[in-house]
Amino acid sequence: MNNQKQINFTGMRKPAMIISIILMVVSLGALFTKGLNMGVDFTGGTVIEIGYPEATEVEPIRNALTKAGFDAQVQHFGTAKDVLIRITPPKEQLETKSAKDEIARIGDKIFTILKADNSNILLRRVEFVGPQIGEELRDDGGIAMLFALAGILVYVTLRFEFRFSVGAIIALVHDVVLTVGFFSITQLEFNLTILAAILAIIGYSLNDTIVVFDRVRENFLQLRKASADESINISINQTLARTIVTSLTTLLVLVALFFFGGEIIHGFSLAMIVGVIIGTYSSIYVASSSLLMMGVTRESLLPPEKEAEGDEDLEMP
Repeated sequence: MNNQKQINFTGMRKPAMIISIILMVVSLGALFTKGLNMGVDFTGGTVIEIGYPEATEVEPIRNALTKAGFDAQVQHFGTAKDVLIRITPPKEQLETKSAKDEIARIGDKIFTILKADNSNILLRRVEFVGPQIGEELRDDGGIAMLFALAGILVYVTLRFEFRFSVGAIIALVHDVVLTVGFFSITQLEFNLTILAAILAIIGYSLNDTIVVFDRVRENFLQLRKASADESINISINQTLARTIVTSLTTLLVLVALFFFGGEIIHGFSLAMIVGVIIGTYSSIYVASSSLLMMGVTRESLLPPEKEAEGDEDLEMP
């Protein structure tokens, strides 16, 4: 049926699973020991956007604020003329009403400090996010992710079979844990845009996994003499070109956004790049290997046999 050279993906599943387990242990270890570097979206704080008349460097701005006693994150926002400043005060400082009022006026203080160096700057916006709102955003984001996984479990069960849905969930959990673990290890800021990227990664990885599963089901029913191992291996090889092309074209866009899209979507594009790479790997090795571990066979996908009409006639008195 297939004269092309086959890559023995299923033969390499054990080393691949060992690598995946090691990476997941490292990621979970980093999450429990180091945690995530939560952004203002989740922790609460003040966001100030400053407009400069010409392109400016962020390092002098950061130094000026450090000298004034502010622990600030400074980055370009869209262009080199726009600067975004994030101030995250200690959590205990946010708990009293007077402290909250003081933090809400931080924008004016920051603007005064920077205006002393450049009188032509503009205060574009000042946003204050309270800790309670940040906690609600974090909790709602986690609930949204759980609902997405539950919906996927139901969808794949209805479309294929329960063991396929378990395999899809295993692959998605693998992708999410490794992506979040990457941000824990690197201590890059984790904000709402990163959470949005995680949800997008779930959708992307699921789409890739569904394509492979669809071909696996077809080959299980068509290749009657092939074992489950061989059928899955043939299915991965048949969808490999599509998987690579889809991943590469997606990565081209994401890399362009990473380098030329500005600081505001820098974290989103980086999370998507990591997620697409991990998702491509998991759809080939993790999702397919899980089917073999759960003992999916051709017989489990066959529709139940109906009694022949002749047999029913024989049973009639």
